[in-house]
Amino acid sequence: QKGGTGKTTAVRTLTDVFRKVGLATLAVDLDPQGNLSDYLDVDPDAAPTVGDVLSGRAKAAAAVHDGIIPANLGLAEAELMLGGKMGRELTLKKALREVKGDYDIVLIDCPPSLGLITINGLAAASEVLVPIQCEYYALEGLGQLLRNVHLVQANLNEKLEVSTIVLTMYDGRTKLAEQVADEVRSHFGNKVCRNIIPRTVRISEAPSFGQPITVFDPSSRGAIAYRELAKEVSGGKA
Repeated sequence: QKGGTGKTTAVRTLTDVFRKVGLATLAVDLDPQGNLSDYLDVDPDAAPTVGDVLSGRAKAAAAVHDGIIPANLGLAEAELMLGGKMGRELTLKKALREVKGDYDIVLIDCPPSLGLITINGLAAASEVLVPIQCEYYALEGLGQLLRNVHLVQANLNEKLEVSTIVLTMYDGRTKLAEQVADEVRSHFGNKVCRNIIPRTVRISEAPSFGQPITVFDPSSRGAIAYRELAKEVSGGKA
């Protein structure tokens, strides 16, 4: 639920790597800010969007634009409409049933909040990937996220699990980053990916050029780290 941890960057970059190795990959933007949609160069006014899907105005298949179901500020309105709907937490899961068989991997980019939209994302998913910044407040809020995942497991989606924790924005020059990494690994063991995403200027610059780091600077440390992460996350398929 924390902003600025690298959620959208991870989804965009993993999508790029998976597609390049031939994995059919669908990205779903669940953030009303629409950053992932913008990052994937989808017109913010493209219709229909994920908001139309959640509000029942469109089928998921009709909302796929170049491999992404985009979002815009209309998603906030859709969340209000969902509030009074029976089975509202399972709306996205039911909508994606008609398309998920067409893809090897579906990546859902959740907003930095724990509202109804995020609950829909958790209810529709089988696994949760959590990016954690290697900074002082890295573990702040993680306990709340895990409690919410457990609530979703118990009430909506028993198959859901936090399968992957990714250390991001790692600055090897600082003792703090090393301490945070050690603490996360001591808490979560083998759920923490071996590959760490470094803090680099090139990763920060890439979104402003509308490209993932794997395209913007494919030989950089960040690009190499994300390709290795994709391989790890996909069990070697990437």
